[in-house]
This record gives sequence, C-alpha cells and structure tokens, in this order.
Amino acid sequence: MSKLKILYVSSEINPFLKTSEVADYVRKLPQSMQERGMEIRIMVPRFGLINERKNRLHEVVRLSGMNIAVGEDEKPLTIKVASIQSAKLQVYFIDNEDYFHRKSVFRDKKSDEFFEDNDDRSVFFCKGVIETVKKLGWAPDVVHCNDWFTSFIPLYLKTSYKNDPMFKNAKTVFTVYDTQFDHKFDHDELTKKVKMLDIDDSMLQDLSTADYNSFIKIGSEYADKVTKGSQSINDSVAEVLSGYGEKVAEDIQEGDEYAESYYDIYTGLAE
Repeated sequence: MSKLKILYVSSEINPFLKTSEVADYVRKLPQSMQERGMEIRIMVPRFGLINERKNRLHEVVRLSGMNIAVGEDEKPLTIKVASIQSAKLQVYFIDNEDYFHRKSVFRDKKSDEFFEDNDDRSVFFCKGVIETVKKLGWAPDVVHCNDWFTSFIPLYLKTSYKNDPMFKNAKTVFTVYDTQFDHKFDHDELTKKVKMLDIDDSMLQDLSTADYNSFIKIGSEYADKVTKGSQSINDSVAEVLSGYGEKVAEDIQEGDEYAESYYDIYTGLAE
C-alpha cells in the first residue's frame, strides 16, 4: 500500500500557539503518524499571537494571492509556512489581515467578549484550507478536522468539492474537544456565509441554533468518523454526539496509546 496522506486541520498547534488541549493533541498525533510511514500536512490559522520572526514563518508566494468568499465579501488569502524541526513537520498557516492579525484568538483581550465575526473567520479558514490543498496539488486520503473552528470542512468536501480530483476519494475525521462557548450567531447571516454551490437550506438544518452545538452538529453530520479529543465533554455536546451512533468512535485509547487508535481509524477509512 502506498503512503497514506493525512491532512490535519486545527485552530492551534504547539509550539506556535496553545490556548487549549487541542494544541498538544495536534502536535503529537501527526508526528506519531509520520513515524508510522504516513505523509503529513498540517494547516492552522495564523493568529496574531503567533510571532512570525521567532517562529520563522515565511510566505509561500505561489500559494498566496487567492480571494476567498465569505458571504458577499471576498478576502485575500496569504499562506505562510514554518517547520517543527524536532519532528520534521511542516505547518501551513492560513492568513488574512482582517481576520487573524488580532492579539487574541477568539475573544477580545480587554472585554473578553467573543468576536462577533468568529463565524466569518471559520468559513474563511475552512475554505482557505481546501483551496490551498488544491493549489498544492496534494490529494489527502484523510482530512482530520480538529475542534469547532474546522467544522465546515466535512460539509464542503461532501458537497461543493465532492467531484474535485484532489478530494473525491478523501475521508474526513472530526474530533470534538471540551472548548464550548456561549455565543449565538445570527442564524440567517451564518447560513448565508456558509453556503456554496451544491449546498441548499436543507443541508444546513444543523445550524438552526447558530451556537457551539450547531458547529459540532454540522461537523459530525458530514464527517465519516467522529472522535472525542477530551476526556470530559460537556453534557449537551455529549447528547449531540449520541445522535450519530456508530460513526462516533468510543474506543479511542487514553494516554500515549491514542495514536494507535487513530492509525486504525485512518487505515480503515482508506481501505
């Protein structure tokens, strides 16, 4: 069997940024899979807390320059790259000045208010990841989406990009963490921003409450496999996941053994 190609998508990764356990999870898992002979790519947002100079980020000109539609707006996409040298892993950073140059991640540093445009930022990031992979010309076997910020990728790959040569055979894994927020978005505006070709209102019913659970629902609905990245999941989120039956992997091993569980998931999906 040829090398499996795994794309990891996340809101954060150590050592560039850590605000939650997601950063450690996504740091360890790709290295473990690379050591097992898999080919790895990692994509995260270039949040303003990431020091470009210290982390030696540099722009990849051939991948930059696209415009990404978010509702009626179009925003320019810049791609940067850096390495985790100890692991020989490359990380691609999705960047846009309006969305990611703030000195905080999802909440205003002074008021602690949840950013009203976090939905825009998520849509931009998810679309930006997919378009960047297309430009790379690298067809992943599995796209592993981590946390709510990545939840539109499984939807897009099952609809607008289902016949794209880069993704027509790709399977998706969506991992849920204990990272819930209380904010509610405007439902009508959210669905307008998320929509693309081949996506109608019936496909977006999971977004009806326009809150954290909506993101978890849409990611879980369209992913091929759903996993839990946190030992403890909020009761309301656990109830959401209970609706997806056998799609939710309940046998992820704890501690350092979780990599073995994911190896089995990836190889099973790619068969």
